[in-house]
Amino acid sequence: MARLRIGSRGSQLALWQANHIRRLLGERGHEAEIEIIKTTGDKISDVALAKVGTKGMFTKEIEEALVEARIDLAVHSLKDLPTDIPAGLEIAAVTERANPRDVFCSPKYARLEDLPHAARVGTSSLRRQAQIKVLRPDLEIHPLRGNVDTRVRKLEEGEFDAIILAAAGLDRLGRSEVIKQILPPAVMCPAAGQGALGVETRAGDAVTRRHLEFLDDPAARATTSCERALLKRLGGGCQVPIGALAEVRAGLLHLEAVVADPGGSRLIRASQEGSDPVMLGENVGDTLLRRGGGAILEAVYNQGAAVPQQP
Repeated sequence: MARLRIGSRGSQLALWQANHIRRLLGERGHEAEIEIIKTTGDKISDVALAKVGTKGMFTKEIEEALVEARIDLAVHSLKDLPTDIPAGLEIAAVTERANPRDVFCSPKYARLEDLPHAARVGTSSLRRQAQIKVLRPDLEIHPLRGNVDTRVRKLEEGEFDAIILAAAGLDRLGRSEVIKQILPPAVMCPAAGQGALGVETRAGDAVTRRHLEFLDDPAARATTSCERALLKRLGGGCQVPIGALAEVRAGLLHLEAVVADPGGSRLIRASQEGSDPVMLGENVGDTLLRRGGGAILEAVYNQGAAVPQQP
């Protein structure tokens, strides 16, 4: 039996995730305690994420604690974890993936298409903003920060006509009753790694890695590796207008990805199938770049809108 220290952010969702891993470890006879670590992203709560531009804004301080051996493992939302893992660290496990899609939430309207002209939609994600603007350039997009309960409360208090959230977060916190529409990738391509948890450890810690092996889900590892390879090829961060969703279909990986102008003036889409996750991600990334994705992303970076290098 091992005694393990888990590093986590202190948000409601992050603690659910850390406690989920702790419970699974407990079922294997291991004891684990959770250490809450405040990250840069937690400290900057009044600015839209796309304007912060800090690499690893939700992971850096946790990874420092891991390197310094103050914790034994870190639990992250994989979409927040940069594709460039610091030297000496590794992703020991990618857990079974929850629903990776985004969802439409509104007290009055059943679908995104039903929103009236100039309706107020809340999101702090450039990726979501860009794809909404492609479909509905008339809508007003407003920043939305805070934990899941805070975002839902702002919706219920009438600050917004609708908000867009990740299905996985709402499901994990028991708030799925607010979901009105699950958005298909053709409408809203999700963030790379969305719905999966990444468990990070020190690369040389073979003992802890062995304890975590049972958490690693092959399908989740393959699909998220594919999405993250695409993201890395595009040089994108977690707050750039890039969407990616890989799924296993008939034994092959199918990857669909988009790059979109934040104002909704242009969206580039590419999809492909393959068996090698990294190669597939890189190939689709190259296709997007050839079709004009590089120019869109360069404009985003030049505007200072967002440059956390990843996911």
